[in-house]
Formats: sequence, C-alpha cells, structure tokens
Amino acid sequence: MTNSADLHPARIPGYEGGPLTHRARLLGEPLFWLGHLHSCAHSEEAEELLFGADYEAAGAFHQDLWERAEWPTFTVPLADDHRVHIVCRTLADDAGTDYLLHHPDWERAEPLARDDGHFLGPGLSWPELVAAADNALPGGSTTDPHARLLLLLPAFGDDEVPDDAVDRLAAALRALTGVEAPEPLASALLEDQGAPGPARWTAAGRGFAVNDGAYSFRNPANHFAPSADRLARVAAALAP
Repeated sequence: MTNSADLHPARIPGYEGGPLTHRARLLGEPLFWLGHLHSCAHSEEAEELLFGADYEAAGAFHQDLWERAEWPTFTVPLADDHRVHIVCRTLADDAGTDYLLHHPDWERAEPLARDDGHFLGPGLSWPELVAAADNALPGGSTTDPHARLLLLLPAFGDDEVPDDAVDRLAAALRALTGVEAPEPLASALLEDQGAPGPARWTAAGRGFAVNDGAYSFRNPANHFAPSADRLARVAAALAP
C-alpha cells in the first residue's frame, strides 16, 4: 500500500527549486487545465478547440499562477510506493512543468519529462499513462482518473494509441475543462502529442520499455539518458 506520509513533499531528492506547494484545489479550475494542456496543442486547430472564447481568461489565470513565488506541485501515486511528482516551475525566466518519478528508497528522483521551451520527453507511453490514471491509489493530489490523465498528458508520447484513446481523453476533457468540442479536441491532441511528437516504444535488450524520442530521457541512445539500471527501474515502476 502506498505510504502517503511524504506524497506531498517540501522537497524532492535530487531536484532543486521551490518552495513546493501542494495546490490540489487548482485541479477543479477549468482555466488551469487550459493552460496546463497548452503545450499539447501544437496545431492551430487544436489551440482553437482548446481555448475557444477563454483564451484571454486562461492567459490571465496562468499569468497570476506563474507570477507567484511558490511552485504548485501535484502527486500521482503508483504501485509499490512509487509516485510521479508534477512540479510547476514558476521562474520568471525559466517557467515550465517538470515530471519526476520517485520512490522513498531512491537517493534521487528520476526525470521523466520537462514541459517548457526546452522540452524533454516523452516520458510515458499510452499504456503507462492510463495505468497511472486508473490505479485508484489514495494519498495523492486526486483519485479522479480524469484529472490524473490530464495532469500526466504533457509527458506522454506514443505512436501507437488504441482505438478508444480519443473517447478516453474526450471524457476527461468534458469532465474538467468545459471545452465545447471535447471529441475533436481529443483527436487533435492525440495527433499533435506536444512538442516532441509521438515516439516508438520498444523493449530494450534487458526487456524494459524504452523509446526512440530524440529528446527523451527514456531513449538510451541519448547522451543525457540515465544508466540502463536506472532506466530499468523507471520502466518497472511505470509498468501497466
């Protein structure tokens, strides 16, 4: 069972910055989601479907959010006491969102993705994304699978998504964002898949999941990728 004692940490081992502030109430704000998903909308069509008439309101909401000193932080618990931390980095000259995987026994958190002007990712395949959204483990920022799916979506990239992926994403968008056309938006977001675009996921020589993304921590060919042992433990923690 997940230990909830440190699911909302004041600091994350190996991660500099903060102060980290648990802001779960933001997950009930439709304007929060519009800004959070902005990087996933790479086409003009997707951006129009996402923001609609709320573009200025969403911009004002996020300007206020990003001008604060605290760094809003959310947590999605995983099996065997692992957890993904989503940190909104409110630095004036380096704002963005960091996705980190951690376990209490690890000396430092493992980076999964970085959502900003220097995007690094993807960090999650579709099966890993859905498994994290649906595990229903308590103690994180929310047990709502829709909120978990949207929280983690900017870290996702996969060139093979199932036929029901549009319906699944549309249901989350309908529940939380208030957008007028959730199905077309879901289709557009799954086609765009953010800054790095889709990646091909395969099993490495030792059998753990890796991808071929040119900017992904989980591509062992990249010079900034973790060691094979660390990649293996990341894949094990995220395994559906």
